[in-house]
Amino acid sequence: MIRTDALDQLPVRTAVPALERALDDRGVAVLCAPPGTGKTTLVPLVLAGLAGGGPVRRVVVAEPRRIAARAAARRMAWLIGERAGGRVGFTVRGERVVGRDTVVEVVTTGVLLQRLQRDQELAGVDAVIIDECHERHLDADTVAAFLLDVREAIRPDLRLVAASATTDAQGWARLLGDAPVVETEGVSHPVEVVWAPPAAPVRPPHGMRVDPALLTHVAATVRRALAERDGDVLCFLPGVGEIGRVAGQLAGVAAEVLQVHGRAPAAVQDAVLAGSSGEGRRVVLATSVAESSLTVPGVRVVVDSGLAREPRTDHARGLSALTTVRASQAAGRQRAGRAGREAPGAVYRCWAQAEDGRLARFPSPEIKVADLAAFALQAACWGDPDASGLALLDPPPAGAMSAAREVLTAVGAVDAEGRVTGRGTRMSRLGLHPRLARALLDGAAGVGGRRAAEVVALLSEEPPREYGDDLAAALRAARRGGDGYAGRWRQEVRRLSSFVADAGVGSGPDDAAVGLVAALAFPERVARARGEGAFLMASGTGAELREGSGLRSAPWLAVAVADRPAHSASARVRLAAVIDEDTARAAAGHLRFAGEEVHWAGGDVVARRVERLGAVELSVRPLKQPAPGLVREALVEGLRREGLGLLRWTRETGQLRERLAFLHRELGEPWPDVSQGALLERTEQWLEPELSRARRRSDLARIDAGQALRRLLPWATGEAVRLDELAPERIEVPSGSRIRVEYGGAQPVLAVKLQELFGLRETPRVAGVPVLVHLLSPAGRPAAVTADLASFWQDGYRAVRAELRGRYPKHPWPEDPTTVEATRFTKARLKRE
Repeated sequence: MIRTDALDQLPVRTAVPALERALDDRGVAVLCAPPGTGKTTLVPLVLAGLAGGGPVRRVVVAEPRRIAARAAARRMAWLIGERAGGRVGFTVRGERVVGRDTVVEVVTTGVLLQRLQRDQELAGVDAVIIDECHERHLDADTVAAFLLDVREAIRPDLRLVAASATTDAQGWARLLGDAPVVETEGVSHPVEVVWAPPAAPVRPPHGMRVDPALLTHVAATVRRALAERDGDVLCFLPGVGEIGRVAGQLAGVAAEVLQVHGRAPAAVQDAVLAGSSGEGRRVVLATSVAESSLTVPGVRVVVDSGLAREPRTDHARGLSALTTVRASQAAGRQRAGRAGREAPGAVYRCWAQAEDGRLARFPSPEIKVADLAAFALQAACWGDPDASGLALLDPPPAGAMSAAREVLTAVGAVDAEGRVTGRGTRMSRLGLHPRLARALLDGAAGVGGRRAAEVVALLSEEPPREYGDDLAAALRAARRGGDGYAGRWRQEVRRLSSFVADAGVGSGPDDAAVGLVAALAFPERVARARGEGAFLMASGTGAELREGSGLRSAPWLAVAVADRPAHSASARVRLAAVIDEDTARAAAGHLRFAGEEVHWAGGDVVARRVERLGAVELSVRPLKQPAPGLVREALVEGLRREGLGLLRWTRETGQLRERLAFLHRELGEPWPDVSQGALLERTEQWLEPELSRARRRSDLARIDAGQALRRLLPWATGEAVRLDELAPERIEVPSGSRIRVEYGGAQPVLAVKLQELFGLRETPRVAGVPVLVHLLSPAGRPAAVTADLASFWQDGYRAVRAELRGRYPKHPWPEDPTTVEATRFTKARLKRE
């Protein structure tokens, strides 16, 4: 029996007619409806003809999370008086609850991607709803791009709805070809904001780490909210670990404490979503899944930790994982709104009001920050390896796509041109990251299909921390475990085993099998010991184990999970397996290098014959006769790193370089550019043959830089002979002295005693440029600076004369210096001569 009363209470019902008109006219629409308005439950039923009349159509609803897909299907089935698996069903990874009468199927976006790759036409499907598209998950963005391709090329009749819980829908509207935007108002009651920052500063989150002091404060805030307010409390925390720790600190509160996250048992999820029985209060500890994907009845108070988890990838170190970040302003609004769904409520924000304006406005689109290997494989399978033809709200970053293609090439999923291989197509259908797909397929051949599936299932969902950091021990714990993780692990093992059922049983101990599969998944992370608890990964990143780890004495590790703490050069190993060198070589063979290696290191040329796996050196021997070309490259690298000062420079050579730089700046060609960059680009023109004969640093120190520089003079044009004319080393002044010109600054400088310029009316010039005259006292101290000598005699000399005349009375100080003879001597000396 259809629950008409419940359906009629859903606010989105008022927007349904406009949505149906938009789909009839355009075939696409964007639906904006706040959480709890029924966009996820009523709209699919109406479009499928199961509520409100109309023809029966098959509708697929894509949800970003498994928990949301199950909950939405069960809720819709309840609204039409059925159980999931009848006219409403769901499919998530490892679980399919549908029947022959199913017309509304809720799937995860990952499942829909797999389905599109197998059947681009989506035969039999009339409409697709992409729910929670505002969250900008990568799978949802990819699904939308593929569906738009399908509509344009083969299924113009396929209806497409992008459903968002926020009003920031214009981007999606443009992406769908200026699709109509249909909005509905939610039932929203006032929500009081209570700012509840910790009394003492807490450390900011980094990686997966959250300051325990903040979690203690969150638990205390939940207790405060229970004391100050009525109704159930919904508390947002970043992840499962934090939920568990806060739950432990809430022991003894006068309320039932429930935990909602993707790993929670289905019975717990159902209990939370069913609402309170009315016999007591509830505290629901939830991840961001409860922001918009799920509706939790009975909530009057929200406690917001202000944290969330987002994917991040460190391509340089080969590390990718979820990381803890400050939740965005948009997430804060969504979370607060949960307190005002059914009645006036309150939100306790565990940060200061002054911090709120500094938060990011929206969460980062996953395509901008995540590892793109799986996305790149999907795009290659779709026939668009660089994703340039896909309709995406944000293009994938070039660096991340390049790193993704390197991974796919290494595991054999794409060829050199980026086209998908047969092996890549098979990988894409496993529902795994390409690294794990490679580990399953290649590992099955070595250790047997079942054991490969067991290890890959461990790697696809990180085991609980209580399982420890030894992957082999975690496998044994999962096999004997009776917890929720072990149950999900067994289900995934069964699914994966079906793909490699023909691979055989395999032999050898479990520890070796675990190590091989982990190394196949993460070959860049095979690591050799370099001290107690310290390792070097093939990627070049250091890795360290925690104190007390049983893996600290291992000679080699396959690192499965690691993150890098703030201000640390080394990664922190969270999950790894012991391997030997043969396993490392087998798994990371594509990273092996063997040959001559000549480079500049430690201030000199180092020549050796080396074998290594990435950055891990396996063997090293000195190389007595390195190839001359490699030695020359190493010497040039030394000059780049340490500068041309490695050559022999005299004062005259330095001045020659300054004179040439001046002429190049003022006259241009044919006078050469003698900057360091230009000289290093032209080593063959001025440092040969000496550079090719050099073998080490000491040989560079014997190269006469001045002799080498003169090779760059424009001898061929005849201009070289004009060097002393255009940029003379010295200028003869009226006293007869030859004064050195300094060319190192922006303007040539002539530093000369003032009296030696008596009688000189105009400023000397070099290459047509007036020199900057530094006029010195008889003692050689600066008295004045001028680039216009005539003006100085007329305007400035009088003041200088008055000062110097009293200080140096033995020297001549004529009133008109332009009419007397220049001199270097005192008045007495002049009289004697």
